[in-house]
Amino acid sequence: MNYFLSQDVVLKWLETPSVYHITKDDLYELDETSFAFLRECASDRGCPSDDRKFVDYCLGEGILTRIKTPVKRPPVLKSPEPSLRYLELQITERCNLKCRHCYIHKDVLSELSFVDIRTVLKEFEAIQGLRVMITGGEPLLHSRFPEVNALLPEFAFRKILFTNGLLVDEQFLEDLSVDEIQVSIDGLEDAHDALRGKGSFRKAMDAVSRALDAGFEVSVATMVHARNLADFDTMERIFKERGIKDWTVDVPCVYGRLKSNRDFQISPEQGGKYLRYGFGEGFHSSTPGFACGMHLMSIMADGSIAKCTFYGDQPVGRISDGLRECWQRITPVRLDELACDCEHLEACRGGCRYRAALLGNPYGKDLYKCFSYDIMKKI
Repeated sequence: MNYFLSQDVVLKWLETPSVYHITKDDLYELDETSFAFLRECASDRGCPSDDRKFVDYCLGEGILTRIKTPVKRPPVLKSPEPSLRYLELQITERCNLKCRHCYIHKDVLSELSFVDIRTVLKEFEAIQGLRVMITGGEPLLHSRFPEVNALLPEFAFRKILFTNGLLVDEQFLEDLSVDEIQVSIDGLEDAHDALRGKGSFRKAMDAVSRALDAGFEVSVATMVHARNLADFDTMERIFKERGIKDWTVDVPCVYGRLKSNRDFQISPEQGGKYLRYGFGEGFHSSTPGFACGMHLMSIMADGSIAKCTFYGDQPVGRISDGLRECWQRITPVRLDELACDCEHLEACRGGCRYRAALLGNPYGKDLYKCFSYDIMKKI
């Protein structure tokens, strides 16, 4: 009997040969023998095997199937090291909200062209990328979003749509070509609406329900602010009951509109402990010994490229330079370069470097993370 690589599975040659299950968001590292075997299974003719233990494992994980399904697969090329696995793709700065913590505070808003979006997606696939995070602004307000959406099934990586949920209705979900929808929920109704605008909470929660009912995996992102501190236990219960895949909790950097909305700002001592909330697996394991952003890069809506969205004012290049070239211009930050020496360093990876820079030293401590681990009690 011949076996075939499953339709939603793709081989990726990262630091080590790997196989990635796009819909399950699972990454498996392989030895050379297993990688060669699965490369053969990815062909039209499939592959036989007498290794029942390995084959049964792959069948159980959904990596292999006994049914031949024609799939156009991208070339398996060696990625750069470190590998670029995650791409924030900000397709537009347009938005239908004016959130009090938003980092976008310009009068003239940018938007990526359809050609640039297609170029970026092709290059990201070629560089062995795993996840593209389609962001804004509100990405659904891109002037050619239906065409962008129609383009997505061509690419062998996971597509995640970040949205405030206001435009997510049943008709929209019928044609949406992503693997996951992440909705921003920044507290219960009073707290969320205080930050994002009256009525936005109910619309966002309705979007979560519609997306789940339509069969999408749904994740939630929450920013800690001064108005939602009493809401976290209730949010955790609600999100778990609803079947949310991942709940990401973070503290916004004092940047953009948050600078002038001081009543929403929160100190490290107040806000750090809320970083203990959240669940799910998040990003796949990173390379030991390095700080945050080891496998992440961001594309801005004006075509510039930076190590993450917050570093948009410090670009390393533009789309015209190519993803690979821009990625190689970013120097990873080693943990031993940081002014951090606690027992939790490898787990927290020094927290957010941009937050640390705002506190005075790009190689210093992210005090929000320190308080989340109770480190400051010992200093």
